[in-house]
Amino acid sequence: MNARLEGKVAIVTGAASGQGAATARALVRHGAHVMAGDIDEQGLAALSTESPNIAVMRCDVTRRADVEALVAATEEQFGGLHAMLNCAGYLGATGPLIETTEQMLNRIIDINFKGVFYGCQAAIPALQRSGGGAIVNWGSVNSLVAEPEIAAYSATKGAILMITKSVAVEYANYDIRANCLCPGGVTTPMVAGFFNDEFLADEQAQRDYQPLGLISPDEVAEVAVFLVSDESRKMTGSAVMVDAGYTAS
Repeated sequence: MNARLEGKVAIVTGAASGQGAATARALVRHGAHVMAGDIDEQGLAALSTESPNIAVMRCDVTRRADVEALVAATEEQFGGLHAMLNCAGYLGATGPLIETTEQMLNRIIDINFKGVFYGCQAAIPALQRSGGGAIVNWGSVNSLVAEPEIAAYSATKGAILMITKSVAVEYANYDIRANCLCPGGVTTPMVAGFFNDEFLADEQAQRDYQPLGLISPDEVAEVAVFLVSDESRKMTGSAVMVDAGYTAS
């Protein structure tokens, strides 16, 4: 175990699979205790068997009360909170903007926008009680650039960047930092659904899409570890790109 985060307590939402699960594991590898939240109880149960330093709790991030309960349980079990990683997200159905239904729009706003907003709201008082800490909100390359047929998703990811900047300027005096982690195409089940099988089997096509090819969840997770560590103690309000060069040109 690397003791880079020894003594730190972190919450990860969306932790049952994909980038969230990879981030929970990475935090533990670097010495942290982690509370993992998700609506996927089966995935959480599997994650909990991997380390005694991972606790799990069902959490629907669209419900403010669930997120508040997750933070309260973390403080009760581990004695404080030093990092909040709002990873839960939803791509939703893809298609032309004019075909986005009210139901689809509400769902993506509830998970992506409200989930992160509630996560920040619930975590900030706990971070204040711990004397400061870090928030990492999962944005996307689409926090900064648009792509066809994911207008609602991109809009919520842009909003997440602004939530992050707002927290950064409002709570710096409490030594609370907030950064927006912005991955490109990552090899998770959610993102794989965005690409067809032919693309996923073609390394050159992936490099044409983003110069270094697709990204693994573990590669994103290590950047998240950096953002909650003391090594990034003067970073706040930033959009941190992990996009394999997608936005470089």
